Formats: sequence, C-alpha cells, structure tokens
Amino acid sequence: MISKATIDKIFSTIRVEEIIGEYVQLKRAGSNFKGLSPFHEEKTASFVVSPSKQIWKDFSSGKGGTAISFLMEIESFTYPEALRYAAKKYGIEIEEDRRELTEDERQSQTDKELLYKIHDIANDFFQEQLFGTEEGKSIAYAYFKERELRDEIIRKFRLGYAPEQRDAFTEFALEKGYSKEILEKAGLSIFPENTPRGVDRFRERVIFPIHSFSGRVVGFGARILKNNVKTAKYLNSPETEIYHKSQILYGLNQSKQSISKNNLCLLVEGYMDVIALHQAGIENVVSSSGTALTVEQIKLIKRLTENVTILFDGDAAGIKASFRSIDMLLSEAMNIRILLFPDGDDPDSFARKHPQDYVEDFIKNEAKDFIGFKAEILLKEAGNDPVKKAESIRDIVKSVAYVQNALKQEVYLKEVSNKFGLSEQSLFNELNVQKQLQKQQISPQQRQMPQAEAKLQKVPEVTETIDPLFMLEEKLVELMLKYGDRVLDRTDEENNAYQITVIEEIIAHLQEDDYEIQSAINRKIIGEIQKGIADNELRAGQFFMTLLDENISVKVADALVNEHETSDWAKHQIFFSSEEEVVPKIVQDVIFRHKREYVLKIINAMKAQLSENENNDETYLKIIRLNHLRKELDGKLFRIL
Repeated sequence: MISKATIDKIFSTIRVEEIIGEYVQLKRAGSNFKGLSPFHEEKTASFVVSPSKQIWKDFSSGKGGTAISFLMEIESFTYPEALRYAAKKYGIEIEEDRRELTEDERQSQTDKELLYKIHDIANDFFQEQLFGTEEGKSIAYAYFKERELRDEIIRKFRLGYAPEQRDAFTEFALEKGYSKEILEKAGLSIFPENTPRGVDRFRERVIFPIHSFSGRVVGFGARILKNNVKTAKYLNSPETEIYHKSQILYGLNQSKQSISKNNLCLLVEGYMDVIALHQAGIENVVSSSGTALTVEQIKLIKRLTENVTILFDGDAAGIKASFRSIDMLLSEAMNIRILLFPDGDDPDSFARKHPQDYVEDFIKNEAKDFIGFKAEILLKEAGNDPVKKAESIRDIVKSVAYVQNALKQEVYLKEVSNKFGLSEQSLFNELNVQKQLQKQQISPQQRQMPQAEAKLQKVPEVTETIDPLFMLEEKLVELMLKYGDRVLDRTDEENNAYQITVIEEIIAHLQEDDYEIQSAINRKIIGEIQKGIADNELRAGQFFMTLLDENISVKVADALVNEHETSDWAKHQIFFSSEEEVVPKIVQDVIFRHKREYVLKIINAMKAQLSENENNDETYLKIIRLNHLRKELDGKLFRIL
C-alpha cells in the first residue's frame, strides 16, 4: 500500500492541466482551459480544467474530479495504479505503508495488474536477449543496425528479440513464479494439450512492444527475419483484457506531446515508419500497425489534434485501402491531407535518405487535400473513359458527403467544380444523393438484429416535481464545498459582533433544526465535515478530492468549476458583484430559505395527520406557532405576501 504521506505529496505536486493535456487538446479560456470531451462525442468544447482549483469537469458526460480520478477514468486504472503512474511522471519516490492488505485490495492488485506486470517482465527479457546475448546481437541487433537505428532509438521504443529456443521465455517466467494461466491470458505462451511443456508465441523474431496511451506495455508485434520460412512476416499479440488492437495506435505514447505541440498527427502504416521518423527528429507520428483504421483510433488522435496527414508509400493496394480511412476521418470531423512518397520510397527509407528539414518541408508542401489525392488516383485509372470519369467524380463527392461542416462541404464542392469544370448545382445535387445513401446504409451488426414490430401505444404523461427543500440542501452543501473555510462577520440578537466560518454556520443550522439529510452523498459529505469540526479541521472542497469517491469527486467538480467564464463587463463600465463577493448574504439567504421550506414541510405533515374525530388542539397550536415562524422568515427574505 502507498503511504498517506506519499499520497499527500503526489496530490500536492501533480498538475491537473499537465496530466490531462497529454490526453486532451486544451485551449486557454480565461483562467481555465477547455477542450473536447474524451468521454463523450461533442462538437462544442465543454470539458473544463481549472489549474487554480486543480480539478476538471466534463459537462457533456457529467464526470469530474482530480488528475488522479481522470487517470482512473481514461486509463481504467485502479487508485494505486493512477497514483503510481503520477508518481513516476513527477519523479516522486513511492513510500509503502506496511499494513496488511485487505482481500479486496489484494485482489485488485492481482487481476489486470498481473497482466501488466508479465508484459513488463517479457519486455525486459526481450531487451536483455537483444543486448546481452550473442544470438540477439548477431541477429536482431545487426538487423536494427542495418536499418540504421541508433541505440538511443532502440531503447526509446524498448525494442527486443525473442530467441530461437521454443520455450525460452515460458521457462523464464515459470521459474519466476508466474502461472501457466497468466502466461496464456497474456498471449505470451501456448500450452498445447497432451504436451508436458509450453511454447513461446514469439520465437526468433525482433520484438516491437506496443504501449498504451499512458506508456504501459500491453502487447507485442514481432517480425521474423528469415525469408525461407513459411510463416507470417508479422505476428501480433492476441486480444487480451488489456490489449484491444482497434483501440491502440503504435507510437502514440512516444508521440503524443509532439502531436499536441504541432497540432498535427502524421499517420503511417508500420512500426519502422514510426521509429525511423522519430530518429529523423519528426516525432508527431503514429501507426495503425497494419490494421484497418478504426473509429476508436481516430478518437485517440482527436484528443490531441483535428489535423491528420496520411503518409503512403505508393503501393496500389494501400492507396485503395486509404479511401476508407479518408471517409472515416472526415466523418469524425478531422481535417486530412494525404502524401504519396516517390516510387520505391516509404516513410522509413525517405527519412533515412534526407535530413529532417527536407523531410518536414516535403511533407508540408507535397501533401494534398483528399480531393486532389482522390482525383489524381481515380482519374489516372479512368483515363479517357467518360463513364469511369463520372464514377470517379461521384466517389470524390461521396467523401465530401462525410464532411460534417456545411461550410466546408461548400468549399470542397467549389474546388471539385473548378478542378473538373462542372456546375456547382450538379455537384450539390449529387451531394444530396450521397447524403441520402449514407443515411440508408445499415451496418452488418444492425442487419443481424431482429426487427421489432412497430406498435402504437399511448405513452403516459410524466410530470416531474422538484423538491425545493432538496434543492436548497444541495445549495448548502455546495456552499460548504466552495467557501467552507471563509470567515463571516456576524452580529447576534443583542448586536454583539462575532466571527464564524461558512461550514460552522451551516452545520449549526442543520443541527439546530434536527434536519435529516435527504441525499446519501450529502450525508457522507456532511459526516466528513462534522468529523473535521470535531478534530478542529475545516474540510472544504479540496479535502474531498483526495477521498477518490467518484460521486463525491463529481459533486465537488460541479461546485468548484464553472463551464462559462463571466464576461469582462468592467471595460464597458458595467459592474456586477461576483458570487464570492456576496458569500455572507448568499449563505444567510439560503439558510433562511431552507429553514422556511423545512417549516412548511413540517406544517403540511401535521395537517395530513389531523383527524376530525380527535382533539387536535395541541397540533393546531404547533401549526400556528410554525406559521408565525414562517412569516418571520418571509420578512427576513423580503417576501411580499
């Protein structure tokens, strides 16, 4: 277990904007940062990060919390995993608490954590084989040197080698105490039936570890070097609990900062393309690793930038496959350009032939928009055939139909019109046809779903009533979270001045009236606040962020983060009081309103219990006294009756 002192140090050191900035493209918005939600599809940024409060709030999904809770949400980390990741990032030494772990804590460390651990063990093993054995040096290291890779790049991407011995890693892992079950779950070893020993999945191959967004090894790609062996050139890890290839981009962990900084992602085909460009000093590059581009992968890129340049080596099959990627990127509102390298070159070979400046300028100047790219490829195939030429233009307009922004669509169609000498009206007609066809498209999954019979039925009208007492309870808790330690200047009934904090005044009000807290989450928060008072500690918003209770984190983020910054009206000589400036008045007003609604609730409950056959004089007197109190509160609230 991580010690409390270490946890406190982590929370006091980490910067929420730095951690989230690695996952979301953030832009300054007043004193906060804003970006597109990584958890919910949206076109208008509603994800807010507050550096001053060190919290975030996603207004589209309702999530919110600290940097640690963000890591838990985005990476599916456990609390200890998120703390360890943050500690490593900021160079904080982990101090372990020696107390005995509970069964639940032990279980949480042994499930997915074991899969991550065995992948780290395997990667260390493969690296040691590469650098520390004669076989690795003569085969794999020699291959990397032939590809002109420097040692620092080999180590940066943690490249390795799996030896020829059929069970080298399996025996190594078993001797270290790892079970057959975890080796099979990780996809690193295979244990055939009726055989006494297991075999390694990866043998006599150079190894490319595949990292998650946060940098953890989740799988491997492996390339065989022999040409005379009838087997797949590349072999990848199977799908596991921590590795889903449709949700991973090779090189993203090493490239994410450069992508965000350059506001551009270069998309290539293979592992070596990514590595070679990094060695050339061009680091804003990722690969889909030989698999078809997926929506999940595009959304990973979109967290960092909306601009993508696809780099191709001129292979005809690859170019045709790129058409689908273009349409997918456009449908996700990405801005895309495409670059074809000269015949015989791919990103790897081109980067090795030329200096960094030349490669960067070539990519910048030679990349075409998708219209120019598709026109060049399709019209070359069509030649002078008018039917094929018309089909090519239709294919280009089909891609334009995937563009989300209407203004961009019009600009693109003007470009098509100018390029081919066609009327804009005919292109807009074709665009509308393509849009209708896209709407009618049904996915294979949808085709397999049984069609439910349509039935007309009367839907009962639903009316929701908001309990004002509950809403005022929520406001009281919000005030304690936001301004709990604020000192208020008050005077008593005899006009004696005294000071009291917001927390103490609200808690005193709740205890005075024996008010029963309605919400379970509010009961938990108020309970913690009362414990703090007993220990002479004022527990306001920031205290609750360290509890890492998801519901509390969201509530604190709701209280502390405002989605919309107030406009600067002062420059127009128009002045408003901010909430912070009128806290004493707001606290008093909400307490009075809460007390009034509570009195009304008691009065209504008493009236409901009255019986005509019983002597209810005492109840009537209580109701009269409560009504007098209500009128006093109305007077304090300046209500007109």
